Amino acid sequence: MAVDLDSYLPWRISGTYLEACNCAPICPCRTVNGKAGGRSTYGVCMGALSWRIERGHAGEVDLSGLRALLVLRYDDDEPGSPWTFVLYVDEQGEERQRDAISQIFLGRLGGTPEKQFPWVWKASDLLVVRAVSIDIDHTPGRGWFRTGGHVSVRIRAPLEEESKVTCVIPGHDRSGRELYAELIKVEDGELSFEFTDRCGYESDFLYSSTDS
Repeated sequence: MAVDLDSYLPWRISGTYLEACNCAPICPCRTVNGKAGGRSTYGVCMGALSWRIERGHAGEVDLSGLRALLVLRYDDDEPGSPWTFVLYVDEQGEERQRDAISQIFLGRLGGTPEKQFPWVWKASDLLVVRAVSIDIDHTPGRGWFRTGGHVSVRIRAPLEEESKVTCVIPGHDRSGRELYAELIKVEDGELSFEFTDRCGYESDFLYSSTDS
């Protein structure tokens, strides 16, 4: 069924964010004390990102309490370093809620994603959008998230670091913290990998259709 994307406008979501990837901490993609980062530790980045929406809406569609995950891979040496990714949306949402979340995180409703989501502002390869059961615990310093059979991430502890570390995806205007990731495991066809003792990052987020 075709959906009028304008019916999801304006939109606004806020909540908590947790990610982990195969880089060594502090992830070289971060901005540290205002200095922009660079290449990933090993030249190829593989990771998983999670959002817990505490409050939000897209037009008249309530998105509060829903979740989203994204898993990714990109190669620094490939021209433009395009992201290959899978988006997971919360199966607990109704059809319109799931669709609205997909449209937001794929950048199709404009706003914040156009300047903060690398898979939106650069060439990217979306493999699939899946509606799945998503479990998230964003307890500061020891969070975790998973989705049945595809993704499992666990944080071990915060990194003891006095520098100011920020990340583009939640936004450089948001305070956050670098973490040690105990486990990053993804099993979804082309995107399948497993790492231990790598980097993570936690923050809050606020995205909207008017932030452009």
